[in-house]
Amino acid sequence: MSEKYDVIVIGAGPGGYVAAIKAAKLGFKTAVIEAREAGGTCLNRGCIPAKAMIHAAEVYRSAKECERFGIHAENVTFDFEKIFEYKEETTKQLVSGVEGLFKGNEVDQIAGKGTLLPDKKVKVVSESGEQVLEAEHIILAVGSKPLILPIPGMDLPGVLTSDELFRMKSVPESLTIIGGGVISVEFATVYAELGCKVTILEALPRILPNMDKEISQNLKLILKKRGIDIHTAAAVQGVEAEGDQYICKYVEKEKEQSAASQYVLCAVGRCPNTDGLFAEDATPEMNRGRVVVNEKFETSIPGVYAIGDLIFGAQLAHAASAQGIQVVEQLAGKEVSVDVNVVPGCVYTDPEIASVGITEDEAKEKGISVKVGKFIMSANGKSLITKEERGFIKIVAEEESGVIVGAQMMCARATDMIGEFVTAVANKLTVSQLLKGMRAHPTYNEGIGEALEEIEGGAIHVMPKKKK
Repeated sequence: MSEKYDVIVIGAGPGGYVAAIKAAKLGFKTAVIEAREAGGTCLNRGCIPAKAMIHAAEVYRSAKECERFGIHAENVTFDFEKIFEYKEETTKQLVSGVEGLFKGNEVDQIAGKGTLLPDKKVKVVSESGEQVLEAEHIILAVGSKPLILPIPGMDLPGVLTSDELFRMKSVPESLTIIGGGVISVEFATVYAELGCKVTILEALPRILPNMDKEISQNLKLILKKRGIDIHTAAAVQGVEAEGDQYICKYVEKEKEQSAASQYVLCAVGRCPNTDGLFAEDATPEMNRGRVVVNEKFETSIPGVYAIGDLIFGAQLAHAASAQGIQVVEQLAGKEVSVDVNVVPGCVYTDPEIASVGITEDEAKEKGISVKVGKFIMSANGKSLITKEERGFIKIVAEEESGVIVGAQMMCARATDMIGEFVTAVANKLTVSQLLKGMRAHPTYNEGIGEALEEIEGGAIHVMPKKKK
């Protein structure tokens, strides 16, 4: 007889472990199956290690530039092996925390590779053998893996994925990054700060193509000022080895070009990690490699659900977590507590970037009449104190109702402050409702109040437009 659970979760990343813990808290007998470390890609090979390295690089740059604050530091250096150790320690602490939460909530943590079988059974294969479990409900949350471009040379030893770059214990002399999305610009920021010559090749007309156009334009200027070479509308044709260098060949403005570097990073996105996940007679409906689900995240197999990077939608840790919570709350017959359709996007460059909802251009495409409030952060007191790069906060609201439908931010602490707008969009709050809240001085958060005031008729710290 196989062991019976109320809920089995396959995958212990931010979608899976959150779903498992939530299920246990709601009274379900729960098991979570994971072939690797708890925490999945996010904690071990993604969000957390990347942000740890970004923080270390920012501290290094701040130390080098501290004279502008009247502080003198000579011969500032870094030890990349120590940065690597700090990154690993941070990851291990968080992984240990997740495992502790499993124990504290009486979630059975089962090590091994999980495969979905018919009749809501799961086969688990590990070094110690094989076992079969069954449950009333199964949640698939195995996440994704780096996407490899189908072009020549991607199998060369110096062509890396983000997983492999995270394992490196030294800074490359030079690095070409294929792709200009979030992963690309974050890695570019880190390695450029640490002295690596970085080149970005993006096939679309601009970096961060899914974000507000003004954000993309400003970030490109900032990164170029920091020595990063950026080529957009550049279609990579292949990679070749030449001595100790790797040559990326690409077409830009109808001309064949090349970029030479010690390593090449393929950062063009991620794809679902479905290898071995389904038995032949237990495969749900699929579309272009992704699992098809309904509005309740249920697959074509009754009682089997899929969340996170396995399905279409935002490939973000917090989106997967929210989806996992929704699934479990539905199973418990509870009202869903989170709006999974309002997803913030964050980029941990310097300055930080964050957005939620729709942009002004997207509103126009949808035929929505909007009014926009924008505040340039160079007039913000806290930004002047900390000598931040030029940034801005932009708010998009429906013209008639004043309901906030989107916000885009490029400034210090943007990733922390975007939560105010996530709440606003999810609850259809208006500009006047948000303005009722007083904002402390001096804070970066004051910029939000100024952008809101700009929509209402004019920000206090912005010169009025001249009357014609």
